[in-house]
Amino acid sequence: MYDIIVVGAGPAGLTASVYALRAGKSVLVLEKEVFGGQITYSPCVENYPGFEKISGAELADHLVEQSKLLGAQISFESVSEIIDGKIKTVVTDSHRYECKSVIIATGARHRHLGLDGEEKFTGRGVSYCAVCDGAFFRGKNVAVVGGGDAALQDAVFLSERCSHVDIIHRRDVFRGEAHLVKILEKRENVSFIMNCVVTSLKGDKKLSEIEIKNVVNGKTDTLSVDGLFIAVGQEPQNAPFENLISLDKGGYAISGENCTTKTNGIFVAGDCRTKEVRQLTTAVSDGTVAAINAVNYINNLK
Repeated sequence: MYDIIVVGAGPAGLTASVYALRAGKSVLVLEKEVFGGQITYSPCVENYPGFEKISGAELADHLVEQSKLLGAQISFESVSEIIDGKIKTVVTDSHRYECKSVIIATGARHRHLGLDGEEKFTGRGVSYCAVCDGAFFRGKNVAVVGGGDAALQDAVFLSERCSHVDIIHRRDVFRGEAHLVKILEKRENVSFIMNCVVTSLKGDKKLSEIEIKNVVNGKTDTLSVDGLFIAVGQEPQNAPFENLISLDKGGYAISGENCTTKTNGIFVAGDCRTKEVRQLTTAVSDGTVAAINAVNYINNLK
């Protein structure tokens, strides 16, 4: 039996494991996709304290190695269920584990367009985070896909750095806030491409062109871009745990800065929880808080 099982080996989960291990607790970290989480797909991270510049994959390796050196057990398994009790049972696709506390740090996956080559060009022109990657496209031509607040905020951010920004939206009206639209309308380096969707990604080693299709008249066109920022929403990975944690309408775990949930001994950390800012640094902050509270919970068990 473990003291703490962490579900998710992204920055939040791995940070949680480090703090729990340093508090003398035994920890098992379970991950179903990639150790290090989505940050591994970022070619260069320049906004993480302590590193002027580092690749996401290298940063993830550091996080994983630190956790292992402290004694974490890390396993590649998909968690399907958590059974509550004084002793909790975590069910995966291959095992059943017992523990005293669980930290859910499953993150939120960016919705993809589902296009051929999308994975190939991720980190090579395709990005899902303007704040993370926008600086690499300074003075270049980029496009943003989406019509909600996130897409419009990305466009505002990019318009202050890039030569030109095209906003591609499948409808004729944006879903995002009107004041963001007004800001963008006043910027000479921003164009709106409405009633259109991206249908193809083209390029050799890097993205160089996208094909767009008008959903009203069916006409297609090509657009030369150095970068494509996809902002069509995120999908939190909380469905298997909805019996133990309260979810908002978007599927995010309802929890404040203390990272607690409605179930004693179950904590959440990182992008999977309700929060205003989802960044690498806020994820590791959550991991710290969740681990400390999980340790305190265990220490107070009778």
